[in-house]
Amino acid sequence: QLSLVESGGGLVQPNGSLILSCRASEGSLVGQHILWFRQAPGQEREGVSCLDVRATRLKYKDSVQGRFAISRDDHNTVFLQMNNLRPEDTGLYYCAAVFGINYECTLRINEYPVWGQGTQVTVSS
Repeated sequence: QLSLVESGGGLVQPNGSLILSCRASEGSLVGQHILWFRQAPGQEREGVSCLDVRATRLKYKDSVQGRFAISRDDHNTVFLQMNNLRPEDTGLYYCAAVFGINYECTLRINEYPVWGQGTQVTVSS
């Protein structure tokens, strides 16, 4: 059984940077498409970025394109590098996983059955 744990959130000033990590506390991320999504207070969840099992096909929400970068290492961890953060990036950030049957990942959250508990990102001066 796969369980995910996020870390790396915190309080950062506008234009600052954070690196979020998603690791498997149980099971393995091998063979999984991974999604980062977020939820701001009073707003719906939105997919932010995803990568496929081989990290060759990456996708980003338009508003984070060029500022965020998703990657994975060989040690069962997926990262989300977030640069030039804006107040509107504030929210609870989750990672999610789905077995990589499809050719590429999707930003549609309901396609991912396994979620972590989330890590809070607050962008404020």
